[in-house]
Amino acid sequence: MEWIQPLQDALAPYPKLYVAIIIALLCAGAWLANFITKQILLRALRKALPGLLRRVDSTQDPRYQLSVVSRLANVVPALVLMAGVAVVPGLPETVVTLVRNLGSAFIVLTVALAIGKALDLALVLYERQPGARDRPIKGFLQLVKIIIFAIAAVLIVAVLIDRSPLVLLSGMGAMMAVLILVFQDTLLSMVAGATVSSNDMIRLGDWIEMPSAHADGDVIDINLHTVKVQNWDKTITAIPMKRFLSESFKNWRGMQESGGRRIKRSLYLDQTSVAFLESEHNARLRRLQLLDDYLENKARELADWNRALGEWAERDAINRRRLTNLGTFRAYVDRYLRAHPGVNQEMTIMVRQLQPVSTGLPLEVYCFSVDTRWVVYEGVQSDIFDHLLAVLPEFGLRVFQTPSGHDLRGAMVGASSPDAS
Repeated sequence: MEWIQPLQDALAPYPKLYVAIIIALLCAGAWLANFITKQILLRALRKALPGLLRRVDSTQDPRYQLSVVSRLANVVPALVLMAGVAVVPGLPETVVTLVRNLGSAFIVLTVALAIGKALDLALVLYERQPGARDRPIKGFLQLVKIIIFAIAAVLIVAVLIDRSPLVLLSGMGAMMAVLILVFQDTLLSMVAGATVSSNDMIRLGDWIEMPSAHADGDVIDINLHTVKVQNWDKTITAIPMKRFLSESFKNWRGMQESGGRRIKRSLYLDQTSVAFLESEHNARLRRLQLLDDYLENKARELADWNRALGEWAERDAINRRRLTNLGTFRAYVDRYLRAHPGVNQEMTIMVRQLQPVSTGLPLEVYCFSVDTRWVVYEGVQSDIFDHLLAVLPEFGLRVFQTPSGHDLRGAMVGASSPDAS
């Protein structure tokens, strides 16, 4: 303090000016300490962690900047002000205590904010790792932030009222029930987030479907409270994390990773078009490459069967086994699927009849496409049924279709024509 004595003697007749100069010097010293500290910390970090800083500074996103250094550097001017306030003459003791308490509270807040920025930086660097989409940690880091800021709030209040934090915490016991009630959604989300993450139920980029929330699309964000889903119509649905434990949802990740997407669709056939194949029709179907070996094998099998019947086979054609157009068409569809380049041949391929209904006899095609992408999948599915609908008349089969206005108009015109009578 000897260096300030000459200034004090020179400004003895002007005490207010002396106080103003001391305060100005104190503020200037705090600013200079802040500037020097930032420069020293930045240079030290650039020398100690060059690789990390190259990754951090590789984008203009503010989250990637070294805001942690700026936060920590603010601690130094607070310390300068706390130490230098005693130099200012004439300040009451209560003012000195208030400044020191405010400085301590500011330091606690600054350290908490710096830790929060460090967690943001850790999240940014983690998201650059290859497996970050499979194991998101954003929710856990948000929980850590909440805990840090809660502790900081308790310490700040304790510093401002000049009491021990333990005394403050002991008085909060009666408030725990109220706090649990107020933060019940946060607590439920915390438990749900831990369960969802540990069981690997949701990842960033997963296609999920939750009808109760009108959500059907890709997961674009997972945090402590909500999961954001961008639907196929480009709208965004925010689903509370706790609903993933209390309600059912569908995750299509298994389909995408399996290498095949299911095709399950039926052709509804007019049952009155089902009939036995006559020899002429059988011979005409022999020109189809996919059916040549099938018809050859079936002909030998049926000949052996009917030969074993003896005279019963000669008495009436109903006793003999014969090919039907529906059975032959079913065999054709099966062979067509097994030859189609867009169908996954290592997964289930099946063509089957379902229970007849009022709209016809369902012939279901069950297989998996090779490509799981939506547009490609729809193209493969449409290509298959385009062909089946076009080739159906070759087998003497008809698709069941509810009569349209054109059908009714044609029937009425036919009924009113002179030839109808």
